[in-house]
Amino acid sequence: MNARPQPETNVSSLPPFPEGWFFIATRDAVRKAGLMQRTWMGEEIVIWSDPAGQICVAKSVCPHLGSELGPEAGARVVGGRLVCPFHGFEFETSGQCVATPSGAPARSAKLDLVEVREIEGLIFGWWGLGGRPSQWHLPDVPQTEDDWTDLQIRTIRFAGHPQETSENSVDIAHLSCIHGYHNVTNDAPVSVDGPQLESRFSFSTTRKIAKFAKLTLDVSAIAHVVGLGYSFVEFQEHSIGLDARLWVLAAPVDGTLIDMSIVSRMRTLHEPKRPIIGLSFLPTRIRAPIVNKFIADLQIGEVKQDVVIWSHKHYVPRPRLVHTDGEIMKFREYCAQFYADERRCESSRP
Repeated sequence: MNARPQPETNVSSLPPFPEGWFFIATRDAVRKAGLMQRTWMGEEIVIWSDPAGQICVAKSVCPHLGSELGPEAGARVVGGRLVCPFHGFEFETSGQCVATPSGAPARSAKLDLVEVREIEGLIFGWWGLGGRPSQWHLPDVPQTEDDWTDLQIRTIRFAGHPQETSENSVDIAHLSCIHGYHNVTNDAPVSVDGPQLESRFSFSTTRKIAKFAKLTLDVSAIAHVVGLGYSFVEFQEHSIGLDARLWVLAAPVDGTLIDMSIVSRMRTLHEPKRPIIGLSFLPTRIRAPIVNKFIADLQIGEVKQDVVIWSHKHYVPRPRLVHTDGEIMKFREYCAQFYADERRCESSRP
């Protein structure tokens, strides 16, 4: 009998759950599912919405007698209320139990809620050290006019850590080594303001778009990193005249696995500088959605290249760096704020 293949593992001395905001689901996915259950930050959670669109994220445990509240356990949403499968207790999106089949509920019968924040239909939950409430908020993205596409989202699960994945935002040297980019440059020093970090860089890349055709892109990017679960990247491709937005969202699952979601959106191509590559022969309304799907597939393909490294690498707290490594240590000093005090002290040691 053949031996069963073992899962890939990431050997890391990093605490598995840093403090911050981490992606849970899209509003559209919640609406379609009715009731969702996820393993998120080492805990089971449920997600649903009421008829007014109010989203609730809660620990998947009934405060009455501990029943699971996921759909596989028999829980359901009726009239916007979550109904426990064990004794029929009904919970509103506020988390409060408002009805039972046997009489008035106790005031203390309330779900253990996860604080949520929604950006562009993406739902994030706060995970605090020691259970403390949110210490900072995710910033609003720039105004989105009507000429931007709907979101394209791709998700991949692998063994890894959100600090390791976020470090790519300052590790520009890997862009040429792993992804084959060229002319990679830092456009400005990495800046840090509390939980926010900004990295600006440019690069060129050549990609096949058919068996015999190649496409060369000239790109400038600004990465806005806010905690270790949220990166918002603004892209400008100069040869076509393409504006794109990309979210890179890493959410720990169980302390070993993480879910990496790549979300992309693109501005309508009204007058592309390169008519053929910019699809000027197609109606304007369908150009950007087609290119956006291509970008989403390209990005998740590049993430899969990174996963080969992330899922096998060891965290080296005191790396032996060279001058081309950029501002990795500045990034790690930034990361220390998302861990308990003993981790912050460790980051300051020489």
